[in-house]
Amino acid sequence: MSKTIEFFYDCSSPWTYLAFSRIEEIAARHGARLVFKPFLVGGVFNAVNPSVYESRTKPVKAKSAYYTKDLIDWSRFYGLRINPRPTVFPVNSVKAMRGAFVADEYGKIVPYSRRAFEAYWGEDRDIGQETVLASIAAETGLDPEDFLRKIAAPEYKQKLFANTNELIERGGFGSPTIFVNDSMFFGNDRLILVEAELER
Repeated sequence: MSKTIEFFYDCSSPWTYLAFSRIEEIAARHGARLVFKPFLVGGVFNAVNPSVYESRTKPVKAKSAYYTKDLIDWSRFYGLRINPRPTVFPVNSVKAMRGAFVADEYGKIVPYSRRAFEAYWGEDRDIGQETVLASIAAETGLDPEDFLRKIAAPEYKQKLFANTNELIERGGFGSPTIFVNDSMFFGNDRLILVEAELER
């Protein structure tokens, strides 16, 4: 059987940034086809995982402190620059994630998504702003005017809606969610299990 990895992701998640930075090498190492699936994690939270919002309004102090340490440890281990407390949080990533579909049309979904992750988590830039997204598009080799026009079009809104609904229907509840064929894995720390599944 051929191996396929589906990587459902939203650039608003630092844990997704971590997994994104490793998923290509994992796919290459196992000869697996890698399919990137941009979606809107806020839409998933609203539909099936409202506990995320509850934890933000009533954080557990010890858990919150450990969250920061854990993210710093992982980012150091992966060699990524991640600010655990960006100025704008949570960020409205809907336009950024629509933009991934535009980038995909030009074969640039990986460099575009990488720049979006870097801009938000590494450079503290608000990827909810069109000016920031236009800059990211230009840096990725996309035409900024074409990019901004397309992310406002119904076609791209529908693409994001479809992927978000697909993840919900398949039992997903957050980002990153990774499928190896039909087996689901959630979170950066499950990459080791993704590899184990690929080796089966």
